[in-house]
Amino acid sequence: METEFQGPGRRGLKRDPFDTSGMTGAALRKEKKPDGKQEVIEAWYMDDSQEDQRLPHHREPKEFIPLEKLSELGIVSWRLNPDNWENDENLKKIREARGYSYMDICDVCPEKLPNYETKIKNFFEEHLHTDEEIRYCLEGSGYFDVRDENDQWIRVAVKKGGMIVLPAGMYHRFTLDTDNYIKAMRLFVGDPVWTPYNRPHDHLPERKEYLDKLVKTEGGNQAIEAR
Repeated sequence: METEFQGPGRRGLKRDPFDTSGMTGAALRKEKKPDGKQEVIEAWYMDDSQEDQRLPHHREPKEFIPLEKLSELGIVSWRLNPDNWENDENLKKIREARGYSYMDICDVCPEKLPNYETKIKNFFEEHLHTDEEIRYCLEGSGYFDVRDENDQWIRVAVKKGGMIVLPAGMYHRFTLDTDNYIKAMRLFVGDPVWTPYNRPHDHLPERKEYLDKLVKTEGGNQAIEAR
């Protein structure tokens, strides 16, 4: 997800999206122990329907995915306190551990986002970035769609309190759900660079690095939860 801010600046430092060694203390414990993340972050395999992109697009029967599967794909996530984010020590520790020096907040909805229809269409174009995409949902909700190791779409629903990091080189897209509103904090290492590279951009070094990391994780737990 990007807004129209295109300010120049240096790109963020590269991180290994499959390595949690940079998370210490409370941040690391939150990643390894049950912490209620499932209440604000949920994932499932998508159907092939061309209906409204804001609908859930579950398969039939529904195929939910444990959050550990997202970790295998390089996605890092937390549940934080959005009602007191200015004073949240957990958020502070995550930012310090991962070097997220830049922060801003954007509202995505028809009433507040200039050129809303064009922007929301652009967000839903499959693309990648050469740096991490970090989003913390302070209000509302939305869907981040990502590809698994077999190129199947996974829909990641993020609600108020959910924070996710999509690794550099991962193809993804974003859309609002039927509530048509999300207020999201955007974080970045150094000055932000929001440039999207629409698929295909498989020649980019960041894409190749991501795929190399992904191959090394294959063979792990790929359980699907039926509900």
